[in-house]
Amino acid sequence: MAGGDPHCRFCLVIPVADRPRQLDACLESLQALRRRFPNPRGRLELLLADDSADPASIAAHAALAHRHQAGGLAIEHWTPARQLALLQGLPPPQRALFGAIDPARPGHKGASTTRNLALLHLQRRYAGEPRRLLWFIDSDQLFRVNRPGPTGEEERYAIDYFAAWERLFADPRIEIATGKVVGDPPVSPAVMASTLLEDLLGLLQALQARAPDAPCGLHPPRAPSIGDAAYHDMADLFGFQAGKRAIPYRCPLHGPHDQRAALRHLSGRLDGFFDGEHPTRRSHYLPTQGLDMRPARTLYTGNFVLRASALRWFIPFAPLRLRMAGPTLGRILRSALGDGFVSVNLPMLHRRTQADARAECRPGIERRAASVDLSGEAQRQFAGDLMLFSVERLIALGWPQERLTAGEIGIEVEATTARITRRYGEQRQAIARACERLQGLLQGDDWWQRDREIRAALEAFSTNLRHNYLEPPPPRGERELIARIAAAIADYPAQQRDWGQLLRALAP
Repeated sequence: MAGGDPHCRFCLVIPVADRPRQLDACLESLQALRRRFPNPRGRLELLLADDSADPASIAAHAALAHRHQAGGLAIEHWTPARQLALLQGLPPPQRALFGAIDPARPGHKGASTTRNLALLHLQRRYAGEPRRLLWFIDSDQLFRVNRPGPTGEEERYAIDYFAAWERLFADPRIEIATGKVVGDPPVSPAVMASTLLEDLLGLLQALQARAPDAPCGLHPPRAPSIGDAAYHDMADLFGFQAGKRAIPYRCPLHGPHDQRAALRHLSGRLDGFFDGEHPTRRSHYLPTQGLDMRPARTLYTGNFVLRASALRWFIPFAPLRLRMAGPTLGRILRSALGDGFVSVNLPMLHRRTQADARAECRPGIERRAASVDLSGEAQRQFAGDLMLFSVERLIALGWPQERLTAGEIGIEVEATTARITRRYGEQRQAIARACERLQGLLQGDDWWQRDREIRAALEAFSTNLRHNYLEPPPPRGERELIARIAAAIADYPAQQRDWGQLLRALAP
């Protein structure tokens, strides 16, 4: 403890890839938070881990880092070239932890690989600092929260995050803590279509009996309570109640307006669904007594804090570039750390899209003119679910503390594949039925059919849904995918060993 200082020192870590506008909003909110809750303990360090592919984005991020370095905020802009230099300096066996990276194009390695490289970079700097806390966030988040108000959603700087994290980590038993996000869901659009369709169908059916120029009646005094994971089509897989019923839509418009204006606004946001926004099911910050600390099982990779002494935990299977990396690591941490891995009520505001209902950069989602292709995202989601629930089954058998044979691991992955494939097939059938209902409404003679703006937005949304959810076959557990996942799980103990060797070699 340098100089006897009893306080924690923070280093923020923000991976970013081709998102200068969203990064700027994130940093602006950090500066506003620091003005609202001044930190009396001096300089705040920030590592900007840049995974951009576009040189213009890298230059824009560097300019942002320079502009926001004020008032005791020290920002290191860690470029893809510098990350590549770190990687190329590693011994070949340990370099394999990060997969194949093209030296000519070191950007877009993936968020998990970028975070793992950042962990190594931080090991060289902070391994000997017992009071150092490392806070990982995402570039599409803000340092504030949203609350349901009487006239709509309100955004506030309501949490003194740094004081709260410091208070939490005063408990020496805690190694890693995760907050959550509010606002836009932290999951892929590949698993949210059914819940949005249910809400949209319920709204359109209700509006059939209302005149378009009647005052908007979509402003209930209280925001609907959606519950945990209510945006997820298959919430039951995670132990939550499935969101099968339609949730009443709460119009966010202010001032006098009619039904037509409300539906125009909603239909104009529907395209943002394909970039990860859920227009009808947004979560809100609900204050609790204290931090509401409880044992965790999911790590939110966009909002977690670890001690510098906990750098031995890395994000596994990063080269596979699967979704669900945080929940998968969370299951491993829960089995290994017990009460040393906790969840607390310190969420950040998640904003997938910008004012035009588009994400600035969303790898895995292909846009061509008005069409959207989610096939790559859907495959990553299916494979991520397969990895997550295979790991969950194996942990119940004592893995990774207990060594299992490749055959034993393969059996569990096969069983998980059958279960997940069946559930995905059921969900696709439900989406097909809902799409048919939506198409029927769009072919009727309701008032929104005579509004060119609304009709065009609804038809474009319906077309992209049918293209992505009805035309391709449901994701299947192909033999190659099963083999890759089983092999990666079997290799995890060796990866842990190699990671430990790297940390010891890089310690200051």
